[in-house]
Amino acid sequence: MDVRRADERYQGGDRAAGIESWHAFSFGPHYDPDNLRFGAVIACNEERLAPGAGFDEHPHSHTEIVTWVVEGELTHRDSTGHETRVRPGDVQRLSSASGVRHVERNDTGAPLTFVQMWLAPLDPGGTPSYEIVHGIADSTPYAVPEAGAMLHVRRLTPGERTAIPDAPHVYLHVVRGALHLNTTSLGPGDAARLTATKDLEAVGVTETELLMWEMT
Repeated sequence: MDVRRADERYQGGDRAAGIESWHAFSFGPHYDPDNLRFGAVIACNEERLAPGAGFDEHPHSHTEIVTWVVEGELTHRDSTGHETRVRPGDVQRLSSASGVRHVERNDTGAPLTFVQMWLAPLDPGGTPSYEIVHGIADSTPYAVPEAGAMLHVRRLTPGERTAIPDAPHVYLHVVRGALHLNTTSLGPGDAARLTATKDLEAVGVTETELLMWEMT
């Protein structure tokens, strides 16, 4: 178990433009050769956009981009013709494949916070694709077969337990709340990188929301 705390993340973004970013992995000008990826996960960014702020059109390729909105509403537009609003409880996936451009904005009058996770595909290239699942349930894992990964969403009440998938690699990110993982306590923004897990459980300390990537 490798625990990474929220305050250890690299802070990026552009505060003057209303963009605050916290990066869990080597990212952009922050190069860390010892922290390039875990399993298929190559980025886990917490983004905060002020009303009217956003990321102008920019390119991606050979990356599976999965977005989870914590609060607010995210406007997504891409070069394949999709324009959607992503809200809390929705899972959005943009498979950039051989290349795609997109825009992400906060077009509302309220703050926006979202977690965006990038996964490396098993095979690069292909045709870009887009999908959004509205109101995903705890019992419905979201598969990203292009990366050999599956996302589990869990919402725990105090004292409630949930099993950690038995897998070669599991990346666990606490969106909100607090939990115990064995004798380790995790809070908002904390993450755990788990290798060869077996019979492990997370226990909610408060009302908690967490994301878990089960990977080969």
